[in-house]
Amino acid sequence: MLILIIRILFFITGAIAGYQLVNVIKVPIPKLIGIISYVIIGSGVGYVLGGVAGRWLVKVINWIEVNVQKIPSLDLIIGALGLIIGLILATLISWPLRYLPSELRLLHIFLTVLVFIVLGYLGIRLSLRKREDFRGALRIFSQVKIPKATYFPEEKILDTSVIIDGRIADICETGFIGGRLNVSRFILKELQKIADSEDSLKRNRGRRGLDILGALQREPKVEIHILEQDYPELSDVDAKLVRLAKELDGVILTNDYNLNKVAELQGVRVLNINELANALKPVVLPGEEMSVRILREGKEAGQGVGYLDDGTMVVVDGGKKFVGEDVEVLVTSVLQTPAGRMIFTKLKDVEATSA
Repeated sequence: MLILIIRILFFITGAIAGYQLVNVIKVPIPKLIGIISYVIIGSGVGYVLGGVAGRWLVKVINWIEVNVQKIPSLDLIIGALGLIIGLILATLISWPLRYLPSELRLLHIFLTVLVFIVLGYLGIRLSLRKREDFRGALRIFSQVKIPKATYFPEEKILDTSVIIDGRIADICETGFIGGRLNVSRFILKELQKIADSEDSLKRNRGRRGLDILGALQREPKVEIHILEQDYPELSDVDAKLVRLAKELDGVILTNDYNLNKVAELQGVRVLNINELANALKPVVLPGEEMSVRILREGKEAGQGVGYLDDGTMVVVDGGKKFVGEDVEVLVTSVLQTPAGRMIFTKLKDVEATSA
């Protein structure tokens, strides 16, 4: 194809040259016949020369291609940079040559071409001689590793408990968690099994989990991706989740305390929804006052137990006799446990009476 294109170009060039020769060479024949003759001769010569030039050019290109493939990529890049620097310097150096007298036009052209050839060649040679310095610099940069996202990995894997819990849908709706959420096929099978259970409580939990997945699929801020990986040799779903998270280098989204500990022991990162909820609970300091409804007796004698709106347990010293009533209490201490936060208080009226 390249040879044909070159032949066409030479053919056209020969025809134009033949036409121009009619005005240069005076021949004792009518002008029209001369034009036709010279155009035919010029195009024929151009067609032949084009074939020769095309074949030669193809051989040169093939030779360059074969030899360039033998050159390391780094050397090619370094050589190209050296050539560019050499040509830039040649441009700057040859700029004053433009002001030579017109009588020295040929000298100007010769010196300009010479400067470009010499500096271009020197740029390539010098840059290749310094390639070890370039390689050393690249090795230094290659040893600078960008730390991986430890707390926000790309692959997030949902477990059964966090799907049934449902709070993950609200978190995604607010935009605090986005991107792709992965749900494995064995988690879907477990949800289906729970939804088909004869126990009405389990059945409702399973159906709730399926509804939550449907809500997540409709949420524009996240993308639900179904993973087909399964591990038949493992019977426990939690073990399968840990294996999957290891393979994907991902994080497990859960609210299961036991799965949280097992995953962390095996080096798998976990995002626990309960820990997030505890972190978002308002801070309560000793000495603060609050109102709480006592719902039941506590474990210790005379204690009453109530709950705040966010589910935090409040233990009231001496609150047993006020079960079912709203009381004013003073915070004495706050205890953070793996299961959540507990607030220990005493009745405000008792404090006022003792004072």
